[in-house]
Amino acid sequence: MKEIKRIALVAHDNRKKDLIAWADWNQEVLVRHKLYSTGTTGRLVEEAIRKRLPLDAAARFEVTKLKSGPLGGDQQLGAMISDGEIDLLIFLWDPMQPQPHDVDVKALLRIAVLYNIPTACNRSTADFMISSPLLDDRYEPVLKDYSGYIGRPVLCD
Repeated sequence: MKEIKRIALVAHDNRKKDLIAWADWNQEVLVRHKLYSTGTTGRLVEEAIRKRLPLDAAARFEVTKLKSGPLGGDQQLGAMISDGEIDLLIFLWDPMQPQPHDVDVKALLRIAVLYNIPTACNRSTADFMISSPLLDDRYEPVLKDYSGYIGRPVLCD
């Protein structure tokens, strides 16, 4: 990972306000990095951060917006993670609301773990990640070699 991180921001509907409040609170740090987000969340985060920036900086600031989560945005992010294009994932998901695309959510979280991407699923963890001295430095995550798993049967309880 380079000094400028590629940060993915995702939030379920009931958690969008929380993510926007968090992004607004941390906008000074976030604008130094490249932000990616699923659909509506990206638009809302971009609007919140632009409001606090000077006019010239606001015009340059952009969140790269993918599709909405249920329309494939979670899968797009998963592909970006597996291609080494995302460094951190902040995903405020709603533990109290069933999601119609729950399998996509689980797949995204699985890929983040598989590729050892720092992942925050709540605001406290996001606060720790964003305030880490590692955020602005180069960092090489240790990747586990899963090649030995290929072709082996998967045992389930």
